[in-house]
Amino acid sequence: MANAGPLVIGISGASGSVYGIRLLEACRELRIESHLVVSKAAELTIAYETDRKPAEIKALADHVHPVGDIGAAIASGSFRTRGMVIAPCSIRSAAEIATGMTTTLLTRAADVTLKERRRLIVMPRETPLHTGHLRMLTQLSEIGAIIAPPMPAFYARPDSLEAMVDHSVGRLLDLLEIDNDLARRWQGRPEGRA
Repeated sequence: MANAGPLVIGISGASGSVYGIRLLEACRELRIESHLVVSKAAELTIAYETDRKPAEIKALADHVHPVGDIGAAIASGSFRTRGMVIAPCSIRSAAEIATGMTTTLLTRAADVTLKERRRLIVMPRETPLHTGHLRMLTQLSEIGAIIAPPMPAFYARPDSLEAMVDHSVGRLLDLLEIDNDLARRWQGRPEGRA
């Protein structure tokens, strides 16, 4: 069942670490057990993009697995989860997963998620994308991953960066069939507007 068990969260070194951080906070608020793996590059990105320390981010998770620990529970298909989200997902991490040539626990856990036919959601945070990127993301989709780039929904009229991040994180949770109120839902065209 998609809506049972812990959620594996990966944070790679791409810009947009705030998405993974907010997802961890949402899991805590929703009482969803989280297993976190953070790449070495992500620790640098967190320092560049936020005022928070990697240790503070890791404290949001129920379980933290070192990126080099390929013997961790999340590296095995026998460890049951509701799926995995990599937010943000670097192009390098996405390429490793797409080819099955995994080198870290982050990409190994994603590979395991796919082989077990669980939901793997990757949030690539790169633009523009060249044809090689697009082919690799297509390959990821063909083997079962959900590609969910962070795209703000302006119909929600976000008034802050936090509101835009919440919308994207809420949509990630929607893809996992996890009830949440982070994303403002489209209710149809407002009365009086053509």
